[in-house]
Amino acid sequence: MKEKIIEKLLLFCALLTIFTTLGIIAVLLIQSFNFFKEVSFFDFVTDTEWTPLFSNKRYGILPLLSGTLLTTLIAVLVAVPIGLIIAIYLSEYAPKKVRSILKPSLEILAAVPTVVYGYFALVYVTPFLQSIFPSLSGFNSLSPGLMMGIMILPLVSSLSEDALYAVPKFLKEGSFALGATRFQTAWKVMVPAAFSGIAVSVILAISRAIGETMIVAIAAGQQPRLTFNPFVPVETATTYIVQVSSGDVPHDSIEYRTIFAVGMSLFVITLILNNISFWLKRKYQATYS
Repeated sequence: MKEKIIEKLLLFCALLTIFTTLGIIAVLLIQSFNFFKEVSFFDFVTDTEWTPLFSNKRYGILPLLSGTLLTTLIAVLVAVPIGLIIAIYLSEYAPKKVRSILKPSLEILAAVPTVVYGYFALVYVTPFLQSIFPSLSGFNSLSPGLMMGIMILPLVSSLSEDALYAVPKFLKEGSFALGATRFQTAWKVMVPAAFSGIAVSVILAISRAIGETMIVAIAAGQQPRLTFNPFVPVETATTYIVQVSSGDVPHDSIEYRTIFAVGMSLFVITLILNNISFWLKRKYQATYS
């Protein structure tokens, strides 16, 4: 009887997550459908201006997507190289005592509230960058992008290190037996063998950066513009959702429904990224198994 109760409880928990996801998707689809009954989908994906809260209303999502992708790109350029180097060091070079201390210390970064990262970017990182780049605006995408890179660094380093640690030992031993150095073994044997896990960690980090809200809401500004200049204020998709949700926009209005269309766009992007990670994992696991 106890086993049956536990089994049903586990099944309920699994179904609860599935139905919750389906409920979120249903709400996004219904509200987005109502939005696109009044706004052309072609204009939504091609227009270069986003001004739904102004008198001259334009509903082009490209400015929001460019701000989102710009901050995400900066974060990835920071997190991926540093995270991969840390993962290789922990897996191939660090003594066990160092690894047991350094890895949990890195994971503490993931426990820091993102609002702290946002205020740190605005109050400390931006003024420091302005001393180097005088043309940098008080709100910009460079500062929050750097802090987002620090935020997702534990995700890249920890998962990549786990992937490297899971590589069969005979591959490393065979490389050493053929006369390869530790550096050659790490980069030419271990990294390719663990590529599926490393790629998944990077894509998960990208998805995490795309969905980040507080850092960009505090430090990036709220000026939707189609630009890839990291020195000027931008607005991301998540920042806009926060702006409308916490404002005085009437419910059931076309302006309010924009957040569901934006949310649906983010959902599609993250869904594509997750499917890419799943495909990479299957492809390269089959290659090296």
